[in-house]
Amino acid sequence: FIHTVLVVRYTVTTYCCNITSDENDYMPQEDDWDRDMLLDPAWEKQQRKTFTAWCNSHLRKAGTQIENIEEDFRDGLKLMLLLEVISGERLAKPERGKMRVHKISNVNKALHYITSKGVKLVSIGAEEIVDGNAKMTLGMIWTIILRFAIQDISVEETSAKEGLLLWCQRKTAPYKNVNIQNFHISWKDGLGFCALIHRHRPELIDYGKLRKDDPMTNLNTAFDVAEKYLDIPKMLDAEDIVGTARPDEKAIMTYVSSFYHAFSGAQKAETAANRICKVLAVNQENEQLMEDYEKLASDLLEWIRRTIPWLENRAPENTMLAMQQKLEDFRDYRRQHKPPKVQEKCQLEINFNTLQTKLRLSNRPAFMPSEGKMVSDVSNAWGGLEGAEKGYEEWLLNEIRRLERLDHLAEKFRQKAATHEAWTEGKEEMLQARDFETASLSEIKALLKKHEAFESDLAAHQDRVEQIAAIAQELNELDYYDSPSVNSRCQRICDRWDALGALTQKRSEALQRTEKLLETIDQLYLEFAKRAAPFNNWMEGAMEDLQDTFIVHTIEEIQGLSTAHEQFKATLPDADKERGAILGIHNEIAKIVATYHVNMAGTNPYTTINPQDINAKWDKVRQLVPQRDQALIEEHARQQNNERLRRQFANQANVIGPWIQTKMEEIGRISIEMHGTLEDQLTHLRQYEKNIVNYKPKIDQLEGDHQLIQEALIFDNKHTNYTMEHIRVGWEQLLTTIARTINEIENQILTRDAKGISQDQMNEFRASFNHFDRKKTGMMEAEDFKTCLISLGYNMGEAEFSRIMSIVDPNRVGVVTFQAFIDFMSRETADTDTADQVMASFKVLAGDKNFIMADELRRELPPDQAEYCIARMAPYSGTDAVPGALDYMSFSTALYGESDL
Repeated sequence: FIHTVLVVRYTVTTYCCNITSDENDYMPQEDDWDRDMLLDPAWEKQQRKTFTAWCNSHLRKAGTQIENIEEDFRDGLKLMLLLEVISGERLAKPERGKMRVHKISNVNKALHYITSKGVKLVSIGAEEIVDGNAKMTLGMIWTIILRFAIQDISVEETSAKEGLLLWCQRKTAPYKNVNIQNFHISWKDGLGFCALIHRHRPELIDYGKLRKDDPMTNLNTAFDVAEKYLDIPKMLDAEDIVGTARPDEKAIMTYVSSFYHAFSGAQKAETAANRICKVLAVNQENEQLMEDYEKLASDLLEWIRRTIPWLENRAPENTMLAMQQKLEDFRDYRRQHKPPKVQEKCQLEINFNTLQTKLRLSNRPAFMPSEGKMVSDVSNAWGGLEGAEKGYEEWLLNEIRRLERLDHLAEKFRQKAATHEAWTEGKEEMLQARDFETASLSEIKALLKKHEAFESDLAAHQDRVEQIAAIAQELNELDYYDSPSVNSRCQRICDRWDALGALTQKRSEALQRTEKLLETIDQLYLEFAKRAAPFNNWMEGAMEDLQDTFIVHTIEEIQGLSTAHEQFKATLPDADKERGAILGIHNEIAKIVATYHVNMAGTNPYTTINPQDINAKWDKVRQLVPQRDQALIEEHARQQNNERLRRQFANQANVIGPWIQTKMEEIGRISIEMHGTLEDQLTHLRQYEKNIVNYKPKIDQLEGDHQLIQEALIFDNKHTNYTMEHIRVGWEQLLTTIARTINEIENQILTRDAKGISQDQMNEFRASFNHFDRKKTGMMEAEDFKTCLISLGYNMGEAEFSRIMSIVDPNRVGVVTFQAFIDFMSRETADTDTADQVMASFKVLAGDKNFIMADELRRELPPDQAEYCIARMAPYSGTDAVPGALDYMSFSTALYGESDL
């Protein structure tokens, strides 16, 4: 008989250790020491008490309980009821008969249900349970406890017994004198139970007053508190645990699992709160980034809106000084006001890309700025600004040229008008004189010859009058500010000229009518007048030319003026000979008068020109020649200095321009053919950016040279094709390109870290992207992207490809960036929070209600995030609503952009 009992006990113990082959990590195999324990009656006593209490903790939910574990389960009815309570499922309808066959049927139904849950029962049959076999009954109950109370315990990738043990170790780690290593002797002093209770409900036990050497007090305290406050029935006796060398492991595990399930609700609430905090923190950060973007975009657009009207103002000024002040204001705008805005525009694009990357990584919808504040809107506005800026600069330079030309023409008009007016002074009175009516024959002939000389002089002045009219016309066409005065003076000159013509014609006709009556004329006077008039006109023209101001812009032009001046100087000897000949005629007249005592009244009747005038004008011409020489020398020096400035600017521009182009090409290659880790690439690019920024002094030096050129009013430069505008635009594009490339690498690092992508995967992504980026632009076209997907094993139709393109190209540009490519490749395996997960977390905090109260949010969440939720949750309007109820379901959906938040 004793031998039979030992065999049965060993069989049951072995069964209890191997109840399932699928869930073989419930418990390890019992060792030989455990089998020896089977001989100790304390083993059966502890299990019987613990299992009975455990069963009753569930059966009381159905309004019943058991007294004797092997007797009360014999008919199978309470066994089936127990399984229904702990599983929440309905079993087959039980047999209500009292016969043995009915009991066996009910027990078999219970055992079949256990087997259906993946548990393989070995050596346990319905007959043993119906016969009241205590060992088999305890083994069956242990099987149920393992399956429904311990199997589903999971802590940090461990489950069942190991998971429960790890949970105990983690919860009791901060407590002294507690070292949980197993489910038997580690619990004998009772401190482990007290530590579990204190960890979760510190107000129930004063742990500091407990002593390791008083296990009875510790155990009874833990059992009483658990039964009174935690609704955990008293499954163990302190005397049994203290009085046993090694408490029963199954009993301890059963009792400890009750603590785990009692406190798991708090653990779920903590996890739910952490998840909500994480989601809300991401949402708050993204909202702040959106607000910052909106403000920066608004400020930049407002600045552009205020600046463009100033650049589009084309109100001309009347003086060079005023226009030069406008040019200086424009330079201040270029040097001081625009560069910070260029940085703001670049930062705006970087902030937008970073925000979109964070939204993608947190599974949020893409950020759509307010209407009119898209990056493209800012770029379009910026393009309008640069267009207005370019047009304004061209207008300023043209206006300066125009005013310079106007000043020159106005001065030339005044000089020629003054000369002509001085010449015409008294001419009308002379032509209207009636002196020929009483003059002698010689006087009449003299008057006739004099009039012929005047006509010659009048014809010579025709060109000057036409020049005056042409200059006035040009001043009108160039919109000279004092055009009314010029027009009035020109009109007076033309009217007077027409009057002179008419008077000349009238006097000529009168003289010709009397010419037949007059025969004698002084040929010498006539010859003097004929030769003196053109010579005098030549000297006046020479004086005008020598005093004429000139405008040149190149050395070639000043050299041409110098050559013409030298040619003029070469004619002076011949002119001096002509002057001597004219004076010789006058001397011969004087000799005749002195010889024949002719009464000539001391004047030449044919001309008003006298030798004194000729000599005075000749001396004036000789005096003006060296002055003209000096003016040409000074202008030649100025043009040489201008040429030096042109060459100085060109030498630098011809180096800086190709340098910028080379750097742009190098950055383009770097962004496509990057090697090493992303951090190495980022370090390399930042060093590259530093080297580029260090080049800024050369740009500033070129700006200084450009300013000198503008101050010298140099408008062209044949030594270079680069203008300062080209250099500025290239420099700004270079800075923007390197900053954008660095931002792309930073976003790739964010994506890699958030998605858990290895460096090898990143390299494979880059290699695939570069292979199908056929145009090497850093972006794949739609057809190339489709070919890439097919090469990676995607089998899709047009509808599926359109769906994928809507993800990687939300703006429908028609190209796929590398960042979008990485996001797509890592999207399917990304571990991100979803709206359903957040909604489930709120439901845990709400205690399975369809709504949540403000007090519950404030209790479970940090203050700022609790208030954030309360301010944004709508009132709950369901049929089960109570005052103050909040709708967490619509709020969770709105967090992920599925409705309006």
